[in-house]
Amino acid sequence: MNGRIALALTLTLSTMGAVTSVLSKASDYDLIIQNGRVIDGSGRPAFNADVAIKGDRIARVGNLGGARAKRTIDARGQIVAPGFIDMLGQSESFLLIDPRAMSKVMMGVTTEITGEGESIAPLNNRILKEQEDFNRRYKLTVDWQTLGQYFNRLEKQGSGVNLGTFVGATQIREYVIGYDDRPPTPAELEQMRKLVADAMKDGALGVSTSLQYVPARFAKTDEIVELAKVAHQYGGIYITHQRSEANAIDDSMKEVFEIARRANIPAEIWHFKTAYKKNWGRMPEMLRRIGAARRQGLKITANVYPYVAGSTSLSACLPPWALEGGTDRMIARLKDPQTRARLKREITTDARDWENIYLGSGGPSGILIGSVTNRDLETWQGKRLSEIAAAQNKDPLDALLDFIIDDHGQTGAIFFMMRESDMQAALKSPFVSICTDSGARATDGPLAGSKSHPRGWGTYPRILGRYVRDQHLMPLEFAIRKMTGLPASNVGLRNRGLLREGYFADITIFDPKTVIDRATFEEPNQYPVGINFVVVNGQIEVDQGRRTPALAGRVLRGPGYRH
Repeated sequence: MNGRIALALTLTLSTMGAVTSVLSKASDYDLIIQNGRVIDGSGRPAFNADVAIKGDRIARVGNLGGARAKRTIDARGQIVAPGFIDMLGQSESFLLIDPRAMSKVMMGVTTEITGEGESIAPLNNRILKEQEDFNRRYKLTVDWQTLGQYFNRLEKQGSGVNLGTFVGATQIREYVIGYDDRPPTPAELEQMRKLVADAMKDGALGVSTSLQYVPARFAKTDEIVELAKVAHQYGGIYITHQRSEANAIDDSMKEVFEIARRANIPAEIWHFKTAYKKNWGRMPEMLRRIGAARRQGLKITANVYPYVAGSTSLSACLPPWALEGGTDRMIARLKDPQTRARLKREITTDARDWENIYLGSGGPSGILIGSVTNRDLETWQGKRLSEIAAAQNKDPLDALLDFIIDDHGQTGAIFFMMRESDMQAALKSPFVSICTDSGARATDGPLAGSKSHPRGWGTYPRILGRYVRDQHLMPLEFAIRKMTGLPASNVGLRNRGLLREGYFADITIFDPKTVIDRATFEEPNQYPVGINFVVVNGQIEVDQGRRTPALAGRVLRGPGYRH
């Protein structure tokens, strides 16, 4: 070969190599987050590092000087953390109505766990009849019966958050037995066990209960143990809204431990609390009991939201017998004068055999109307029951019962029943993670017309701003672990909850100096400030504080999933 030609060819190849190298570097990563302070979700101290994302995974964490990406975020002065995991959301239906999951994503939540006793499936005509009012208001077409069919619909539609769910023992009981106060027959119990197994194979994370409420309250411990054993066979856990959070909490805690022991299954307590004034100050004792159970080998954990009010249906003010048989039979009882007189007596009498949330909240002044299904009642949202009774010139109990009738038992209410020091004690515990116990809503769109508990809009920024930064209740790394690594570990989420190479790229970037919630009980529908970027499975869903069109969430199936 001619020397001059050879030299030219060498130079050409060298130049091509340089160009190829530049092109390779330009497409090394899809996103680099640089100059941030990383808190990885494990509890270890914060450290300075860059984070690179390729596709839906974290590709590198470290010094990425010289690396290039399609998009770079300068996170100087900000915290780069795993996306927050809501250990109890209520968005399974809301995501089908508005898939953006706005109130969750805007506060840094990338994953939601749901299925509190009543889960999204299985469904039959009896259950669908009870859901008619909600589905009609939001024009929700139900085209699934099993959990697998629901997951397929959610995947086809898209979602702003990852979603994992438990199968509810309440749902199973409603499917097989209905709303009656009786035990299952042997054949019915076998059918219930099979339904749990089917849901576990569809991807449920385990089995759940909501034992304070009818008809779940009618289930005995033995029944729950049998269903929990099935969940254990598929690698799931047991999670519960325990039978009592107030006057009978001692026996209720014993039941949680008994179920965990007999079914040989990890157990978690949802929205842990010591409710009603007579139980204020007892949270440290309850935490010690969990600690003792853990030392004995039981895997017991819990979660909490950072507010002193809870939220549930307004009809929870009624004793269990008044709710038996479903909504139509409940309404008929409330309209009957003699039954109404009996209800007034029982609601104003303290009891240990049921959760009298009306008295526990201090009566009508401690109850605030949140969401309604009947649009004619929307003007009362954000008002106390005492205000409504005065405006209607009614006895407070008549106002309560009439409101339940007028909204066909669909009203969501807020109950002020806890003490701040108890909530903070739970918040500081190392085995307690974080939840909202609230569905994803938005300030616009089909879910904008109703109000809800502020926890659904501000839980995580409230902890980061109020309790970590302002009150120094806990270190920031400790708080982030409770929002990310701990819940992921508790429910067995694979490759999520930590900022590590190979993990899914669920990331929240926030300003530790400004992050704070803005939602109040009276005006909850307000997004927080200081949550600047949210990445879900590698896609940016919040960009400089603004929601993008991305719907990058995925279905998260449990360990028993069978393709």
